[in-house]
Amino acid sequence: MKPHVFLNLCDKLKLLGLLQHSRDVSVEEGLAMTLRILCHGNKQREISDRFQHSTSTVHYWFKKVLRALKAFALTVVKPVDRGAVQPEILANPRWYPFFKNCIGAIDGTHVAAWAPASKQKSFRGRKAVLVTQNVMAICSHDMMFTFVYTGWEGTANDSRVFYDAIVRPENKFPMPSGDYFYVVDSGYPNLKGFLAPYRGERYHRSDWQSGRVRGKEEMFNFKHSSVRNVIERAFGVLKARFHILKDIPNYPLRRQMLIPHACCALHNYIRMEDKADNLFTEYGQDYLEVPSERSNVVQEGHLLDMTDNREMLQVRTSITNALWDKYTSRRSSLQC
Repeated sequence: MKPHVFLNLCDKLKLLGLLQHSRDVSVEEGLAMTLRILCHGNKQREISDRFQHSTSTVHYWFKKVLRALKAFALTVVKPVDRGAVQPEILANPRWYPFFKNCIGAIDGTHVAAWAPASKQKSFRGRKAVLVTQNVMAICSHDMMFTFVYTGWEGTANDSRVFYDAIVRPENKFPMPSGDYFYVVDSGYPNLKGFLAPYRGERYHRSDWQSGRVRGKEEMFNFKHSSVRNVIERAFGVLKARFHILKDIPNYPLRRQMLIPHACCALHNYIRMEDKADNLFTEYGQDYLEVPSERSNVVQEGHLLDMTDNREMLQVRTSITNALWDKYTSRRSSLQC
């Protein structure tokens, strides 16, 4: 992050009472040590040598700053205002008015984890040799995270994590109300408030290298993929900035759950303070395809209540017909 963003963050954390100077370490130095660990993946002994503090001091401040950033996340990782169409959707004629009620995209991603030998089997995620944590997140179309749910081992599939996130009141999941909805991929149910694509049709951008759409369902999937792509790009920024998400030391599991929250809080704050940030600029185009994560292991399924999916099927059909009508009328006018 740029110097002015770093200094503003320090002032904000002090103003909120989340961090205070200690006798030997200032808030600025404590935050700088933590950012070196999160962003560059430095070991605490390396930080000790660089900042000339004992490893116990580095350890203490890393835990302290992580907790502060988890609390800070409550002020910056929050749902979007549902009183108006998201500006990014309103300004894009490919999405508006079809997806005017979309308030974000949901997906899961796997980040590096460490687990004791007795628990490693359940944490072996999508790549059989890696120990991972499955993190579910929601982001708005300005690439800001609005909800983050951590703690699930790598073998848990996305639908199971999703179900657990929405049924536990303590998670405070931002359920969509009225006609609003999130866009999700085919790994999630097409429930009220969660709009999934058609299964069995082309969907991912890599599937569209050649050939035109072959029907209204493919047309819907093509547009839906474009709208949902923002969550993939947000994860791309997150992992490019915070290297600890790719290689984590042997921290206790409880502390590992705090790390994605801290990274998402920093991600959002940088987005708020620095619109010209290089990583956001690099990943900012909606046509950019970020490699998606595919499962290489058999994951345990979880039964979801599908009794209230009829409404979203109607919403999907309505959007599909509107998109197809626009497409066919445009082709007719070009042929004339």
